[in-house]
Amino acid sequence: MTAVVVPASRLAWTQGLAYGALGLPLAFVALPLYVVLPNHYASEFGIPLATLGALLLGARLLDAVADPLIGRWVDALFLRRTAVLLGVAAIAALLAALGFRGLFFPPVRDGNALLWWCAALLALTYLSYSVLAVLHQAWGARLGGDEAQRTRIVSWREGLALVGVLVASVLPSVAGLSAATVAFALTLALGVLLLARAPQPRSGDSPAATPRPAPGVVPGLVPSLLAPLATASFRRLLAVYLVNGVASAVPATLVLFFIRDRLQAQSWEPLFLASYFAAGALSMPLWLRAVARFGLARSWLAGMALAVLTFAWAALLGPGDVAAYAAVCVASGIALGADLTLPGALLAGLIQRAGHSQRLEGGYFGWWNFCTKLNLALAAGVALPLLSLFGYAPGSQDAAALQALTLAYCLLPCLLKLAAAALLWTIWMRKEKE
Repeated sequence: MTAVVVPASRLAWTQGLAYGALGLPLAFVALPLYVVLPNHYASEFGIPLATLGALLLGARLLDAVADPLIGRWVDALFLRRTAVLLGVAAIAALLAALGFRGLFFPPVRDGNALLWWCAALLALTYLSYSVLAVLHQAWGARLGGDEAQRTRIVSWREGLALVGVLVASVLPSVAGLSAATVAFALTLALGVLLLARAPQPRSGDSPAATPRPAPGVVPGLVPSLLAPLATASFRRLLAVYLVNGVASAVPATLVLFFIRDRLQAQSWEPLFLASYFAAGALSMPLWLRAVARFGLARSWLAGMALAVLTFAWAALLGPGDVAAYAAVCVASGIALGADLTLPGALLAGLIQRAGHSQRLEGGYFGWWNFCTKLNLALAAGVALPLLSLFGYAPGSQDAAALQALTLAYCLLPCLLKLAAAALLWTIWMRKEKE
């Protein structure tokens, strides 16, 4: 297969769709595993929630720790023929689809055997997912290009990922779990097939892609694995990404508590969530225009400012403020579009400037995904204990407890976003050229 790199101005929508399509099933899988699976095992099989929580945490920790190693392996795969790369993607997709199906329809129902089955298939599904996710991200980064091209590539991937989240939030309840697992398998297969028709990064098919060490990297597993962390600009960007990610993950962790207890609007949850994710997906073209005019870092800074203003306003809301909170969901969804699109495009440019292009993209995105998963863990680890400390419990209507919920959901993210914005300005924008 001939390698093709398409300039941003010539990236047709069919090419963007072909690359981004895999993002839909990769986003689809997360929501059922986190939200539906615990309830399914508790109600259908009588497994205690604490046990399920421990299993999910263990599988997620294994997945997070494996990400940098997966990234290093993916870099080695890109030195092979494109057919080999796509073959690995197909195998990982098959294992992820089988694991996902097997988790919801286990062949055993006995307590211990079921727990072992669940643990094994969680590990299989998460690791297969991570191989596909890192490969997909590294593929996009290896296409290269200027700011506009990098942003457009990430926008296709993350925009379709938001569509996947929307589908996953509706399909299991509307069509059932069996239909959801079949839909996941079909969209995953389609994503891999379309990836074969997407613009191709340089790989072993190209004489230019010879196995040579990246600049400043001593050959070997450990030096290559740590090479991204040895890059000062990556450490700076990772610091901004980590703080900003926690700021975004805190309200995501607490949103249902806020809707149910503060707003007392549980029946409006589907509208709120749909408007949030739809606004994120539809905002992608707006952020592309912003990047063309203001650059990546300044546009990301604007997204952070929008999030701060939005959540500061949300702190003023109370019971029955449905329309106002719907507006909050739309505005925060637009800010989400910046968080999903712009950091990844900044990272792709960083890899180019570091001289690691076509060599260590997988390694960079392995560490990047490790931090993404760390964000979620830190958000739960910060927000939930704080709420408990100040007396909040789900269903509480005590004024002090609800005030604590508002502070955690609205003002804590504002403080963290402001810290991320300060970091972006001081340790990135003043030191790096976009």
